[in-house]
Amino acid sequence: MYDVTIIGGGVCGAAIAMCLSKYDIRCCLLEKDNDIAIGTTRANSGIVHAGYDPEPDTLMARLNVRGCELIEELAKVMNVPYKKCGSMVLSFDAKDEEHLRELYERGIANGVRGMELLDKASLLEREPNLTDNVTGALWAPSAGIVNPWRLCIAMAETAAKNGVEIYLDSEVSAIEKINGAFCVTAGNKQYDTRYIINAAGLYSDKIADLVGAKDFEIRASKGQYFLLDKTSDWLVNSVIFQCPTEKGKGVLVSPTADGNIIVGPNAESNNERDDVSTTRDGLDFVAQEAAKTTKLIDYRENIRSFAGLRANSDKRDFIIGESALCRHFINVAGIKSPGLSSAPAIGEYVVEILEDCGLIMSKKAEWSYADAHVCFAELSNEEKAEICKKNPKYGNVICRCNLVTEGEILDSLDSSYIKPRTLDGIKRRTGTGMGRCQGGFCGVRIHEILCKYYGVDPESVLWDKDGSNIVVGK
Repeated sequence: MYDVTIIGGGVCGAAIAMCLSKYDIRCCLLEKDNDIAIGTTRANSGIVHAGYDPEPDTLMARLNVRGCELIEELAKVMNVPYKKCGSMVLSFDAKDEEHLRELYERGIANGVRGMELLDKASLLEREPNLTDNVTGALWAPSAGIVNPWRLCIAMAETAAKNGVEIYLDSEVSAIEKINGAFCVTAGNKQYDTRYIINAAGLYSDKIADLVGAKDFEIRASKGQYFLLDKTSDWLVNSVIFQCPTEKGKGVLVSPTADGNIIVGPNAESNNERDDVSTTRDGLDFVAQEAAKTTKLIDYRENIRSFAGLRANSDKRDFIIGESALCRHFINVAGIKSPGLSSAPAIGEYVVEILEDCGLIMSKKAEWSYADAHVCFAELSNEEKAEICKKNPKYGNVICRCNLVTEGEILDSLDSSYIKPRTLDGIKRRTGTGMGRCQGGFCGVRIHEILCKYYGVDPESVLWDKDGSNIVVGK
């Protein structure tokens, strides 16, 4: 019997698992796919929002500001790519300037520190590559950028190191409540548990419906992006937003934590929950809107176009709390933007909710973060020479674009916590296939490493999700 079962292995599920791993309880996490960080967490802009956008006195406001602080701390101790680069919201006319003043006041109410309203001259001094049509900006220095899947994996591995049991390929198909507890059927196995945390993202309303607790609806929204090569890193210094509208925060131009530039997204409402296709019309719209921010984007430097999905709901705020329709069933749903920024704080908040629901938890005497993986590219020449002397596989470069070695790939495969099984699983942990050639050079070599490591034939190795076989016959 588990005390708590978490459904969903995205950044929120991982954060909750990490926070619960600090307590002397029995906890497990069920993920329907073959890896964690494979849904919404995999494809988003990686922005750590400062917290001026949510309406005051909402969960979004409280958890965004706290989460922004926590991510900066976690990234340091977990060796997760992160940069506190700040964000700008641009104005183009008097109406926009009034909106910026409202955002500023909202940020003050939410506890965001260090914000400034900049005039045009001050803005262009900091960001000289913007269009001349800008009239000013709201500057929020506490905002940043993070690698979202590396953050998710680090939190999940920390949870696993401290006793949380993680089950992949475990799609929940039924939940039955028996004598005050739950029996969860997932992946043809059953898990008995006292509490359920529903962090199933795009499918959280479907999970709630299994226990008769569906009092909200998830509406998938798709956003399409361009990812520019690192040669475009001169374009902007901080996260650049346009003034938000009712449709969202609009198209941004931003650095990423890995040194690229990201442009997007658009917003396509009521999308299919698994549709991550890109379209010419969608990407053309992104390029058209981004031109209002800067005319200097060279789309010949685009190395990948992709789409991500957001779990919007029919509620304005996050849906976090014990269901009014099912005792001890706790929803963590409708976690739209700023969901990534809020995730670590959501983990803390769920601990409070469980305590209020009657779960007795005592802090563990010993708890520690999972060990960070070696990043060969970040080592000094002396450190590189030393690690190659100890293990020559670190001298075998597999990904030339990002200087990722065989030693790093094997380290990720030898993980004591969550082993990657696919090319994209390796990518999320090491950065392979994320450079200019997008796996053109390293993909076949990683394929060979996976075959050898797991002792399988080439036809069974996947690119990412089930069905994405790379080799299909001779």
